Amino acid sequence: MAFAPDGRLFFTERPGRVRVVQDDRLLSRPWAQLEVAQEGEAGLLGLALSPDFPRTGYVYVYYTYRDRSGRLWNRVSRLRDEGGQGTGEEVVLDGIPGAGIHDGGRIRFGPDAKLYVTTGDAASSSLAQDLNSLAGKILRLNPDGSIPQDNPFPGSPVYSYGHRNPQGLDWRPGAGTLVAVEHGPSAHDEVNVVVPGGNYGWPLVSGERTATGLISPLLETGEDTWAPSGASFYSGDLFPQWRGDLFIAALRGQHLHRLRLDPSDTAVVEDEVLFPGELGRLRDVVVGPDGALYLATSNRDGRGSPRPSDDRILRVAPDR
Repeated sequence: MAFAPDGRLFFTERPGRVRVVQDDRLLSRPWAQLEVAQEGEAGLLGLALSPDFPRTGYVYVYYTYRDRSGRLWNRVSRLRDEGGQGTGEEVVLDGIPGAGIHDGGRIRFGPDAKLYVTTGDAASSSLAQDLNSLAGKILRLNPDGSIPQDNPFPGSPVYSYGHRNPQGLDWRPGAGTLVAVEHGPSAHDEVNVVVPGGNYGWPLVSGERTATGLISPLLETGEDTWAPSGASFYSGDLFPQWRGDLFIAALRGQHLHRLRLDPSDTAVVEDEVLFPGELGRLRDVVVGPDGALYLATSNRDGRGSPRPSDDRILRVAPDR
């Protein structure tokens, strides 16, 4: 999910539809329909709006497709908002290995106006340590898909590596610290502070296990499984007590998780579970322009227990 400056909420549906909520109403016509390979965890995944959206109208998407040989790949493309519809798809980055599982798929613009992309190991764990592969990485791109000159590996979009299946990512307000959440192999999900060129260990280590040259997580879930998905730092005014806290949407954990980091971003000082089991699987959480939290459920993805009203986008605001 991503909000436009004019208040429209853009969101993706895995079969390939980009949809829009405008004035609290879901528009019946999809903003765009992309040809994707919807298989397991693959399909139309991430979405981000360009920082200069009012001028360019660019909406970026991450999706899985199948080539002529039948192999799955992921790519990042952008479309232009023209007359309330997405037009003129341009491929920004291609050649990201895909699979029925571990496709990553979150994209988000950072405070440096660069595009960050999370990619999974595409069910081939060794790729996460291979700097010649785009799998199992967090990537950093210029908006046109070119490689920033200050990336940690010259000529490469790779920003960090050794990731299994990273999902949500966001920057702590004020500090600019990049934090990403990641699925562990069996429990041991991770919250990581991401630094340029960092190696986060997969498949050599996971969770608290570490080795020389590898970066340990800020937090790992031990034997508990969250299956963390979207993540956003709170920066609104409706919940001043939560300003600067990190919210994480949990799939298998079926809750919204709130974390407060210490000023040095080296420890978690508060840890709270919200809505445990009440909403089912949560796919994403973003902060709206009104300061409310917006949650997307994911109970019709084949792994949940959908209710008649699923799936939904929910607004969380204080009781008045």
